[in-house]
Amino acid sequence: MANTGTDDEDEISIEETDQASRTHGVEFGDLEEHLESQEYPTTAETLLDAYGDHELELPSGEASFSEVLEPYADESDQQFSDAGEVRQAVLTMVGDEAVGETGYSDRGVDSEGDDTHSF
Repeated sequence: MANTGTDDEDEISIEETDQASRTHGVEFGDLEEHLESQEYPTTAETLLDAYGDHELELPSGEASFSEVLEPYADESDQQFSDAGEVRQAVLTMVGDEAVGETGYSDRGVDSEGDDTHSF
């Protein structure tokens, strides 16, 4: 019996969909589509009025879009030229909240204790 690969294709499709709305530990969900279709340039105040109630999923819980972007609303001259700038602002504001486990690294430990890497 030949394997058509449809199960693998379905898994990849679901994974790609999940990754499309997740950026560096922040799950934007349907807010991603809204930000992409938003007319730019725009202000934080406009974005908060339209999408402030959307929830962002973080590894450590949830935060509303308004909670995260609120500091930008205090700057009246702050404008966003595209959805990428809005996503970057969100990532900047969530900081360590978007990190699954602070201090975690999946890099191997040198068994000889040779600490030649500097960061």
